[in-house]
Amino acid sequence: MKAVGYRECGSIDRNDALLDITLAEPEIGPNDLLVAVYGIGVNPVDTKIRTRRGPLEDEFAVIGWDAAGVVLSVGENVHDFKEGDEVWYAGELNRHGCNAQYQAVDARIVSRKPRSLSFADAAAMPLTFLTAWELFFERLQLSRDDQATLLITGAAGGVGSALLQLAKLCPKVKTIATASRPETQRWVKQMGADIVINHHEPLAPQLAKHNIKQVSHVASLTHTDQHFEALVELLAPFGHFALIDDPQRALDIKLLKQKSIALVWEFMFTHSLFKTADMHRQGQILREIAELTDAGKLASTRVAHFGELNAENLKRAHQLLESSQSIGKIVLDGYNVPLG
Repeated sequence: MKAVGYRECGSIDRNDALLDITLAEPEIGPNDLLVAVYGIGVNPVDTKIRTRRGPLEDEFAVIGWDAAGVVLSVGENVHDFKEGDEVWYAGELNRHGCNAQYQAVDARIVSRKPRSLSFADAAAMPLTFLTAWELFFERLQLSRDDQATLLITGAAGGVGSALLQLAKLCPKVKTIATASRPETQRWVKQMGADIVINHHEPLAPQLAKHNIKQVSHVASLTHTDQHFEALVELLAPFGHFALIDDPQRALDIKLLKQKSIALVWEFMFTHSLFKTADMHRQGQILREIAELTDAGKLASTRVAHFGELNAENLKRAHQLLESSQSIGKIVLDGYNVPLG
């Protein structure tokens, strides 16, 4: 099968950072689906894994964790899917990714894709909406009836774009999004932010202009170590602080003690990495997201379409992500989409 992969981890500027390759078709286990990949999304985790984790000796690494496609075959234990079903999923970190013609994936983390979206537009959503859903409803423990003020830092990326949309399903949750450029500020407003402030400027004075002294919840999506102290200062007693990034320096969690602030991490891959008893819940969440999308309550966060999947186009996508200038999600068509 066709795929894009690499032999050595490192900078995207290397000529062999990503290569067009040919691999054997994957074999499926009893709980798996074999999927013909029709659309893929690109995420920051792709670039992190490419720079940090190399393949096994004399093999290629294939990454990518957002896909939509068509089921080709099902494992013996799978009863919820059949050949020809159109599906979407985020995959697993410890298996070959979706930058390939075909992919084997555990059926428990899969659902049927939204009927209203193309494969590429659907592929923009699974990883970021799963992350945002788990962060909002499970880590921050918010519900659709709660009254809260949620501050989201770095809100113009894929997870922030999804989080803002989910928050709009909860009419009593006020969202404050940080974005520093005119285009990202316009984007987060489009995604549903109630208030937009600039994370390159002191946060408290900007919120004071909106008569906000404290927030009840924080979702820190990027550069947590740079904003940690300011965010803790803004949080109300018994507030909740959730993060998803990899801080480059240690966080002084003692700052949380006097306010009894809860600190939680969200990592969407925990379920599949540890095969948790509730791993099937991710398939259920994706089904709910698909239904909400078809009902017009959620929308794809695809902003850029980079054409068909190949090493050159995927390299451009990684370069844009690493520039920290991207908005929303980048997608590509898979090998199985007819050209023209």
